[in-house]
Amino acid sequence: MNKISTILAVVAIALAASFYVIQNKQIQALKHDASAEKKPASGTNFRIAYFDLDSLQAHYNGFKDAQEQAKAKENDMNMQLTRMDRDNQKKIEGWRQKGNSMTQAEGEQAQREYADMQQRFAATKQQLEQETYNFTEKLRSGIRRDVEDYLKRFNKEKNYSYIFAYDPNSFVYGKDSAYDITTELVNGLNSEYKKK
Repeated sequence: MNKISTILAVVAIALAASFYVIQNKQIQALKHDASAEKKPASGTNFRIAYFDLDSLQAHYNGFKDAQEQAKAKENDMNMQLTRMDRDNQKKIEGWRQKGNSMTQAEGEQAQREYADMQQRFAATKQQLEQETYNFTEKLRSGIRRDVEDYLKRFNKEKNYSYIFAYDPNSFVYGKDSAYDITTELVNGLNSEYKKK
């Protein structure tokens, strides 16, 4: 009987030890898998680049032309408003010259016309400002689209993970010129813009 209980005890200890070894291997394998997920795969290449937004605006011909177009649109708006204001001032001066010789009916008519002139001027000014704003936004969106499209093509061979636009007013407090692609970007954009 002693022999059987000893044999059973040895078998139980052997089974417990084998279960412990198997379970320990499984735990180690799970830990290894979890740590492998956290680490990037070997050979991955995380690269970043940036371009200087001020330099792009200063040297990209498409941006310069868009600025000229926006300025011309604003000048046109200002000329229209100045012309309208001048015409209104001439009419007001005509009423002043008549002054006391105007009848009451003419005076009331002049007041209605004056109120209409003010409303027309305000409505025209608002419309022209909205048109100028929309025109400028369309130009800005076009430039942004051109830059984004170019960067997509540019990045096919460069394989950057991120490309940032650096602006002196941004939250970036330091930059390494080794990652600056501004010159390449400006040259490429100007080359494509020239073809357009």
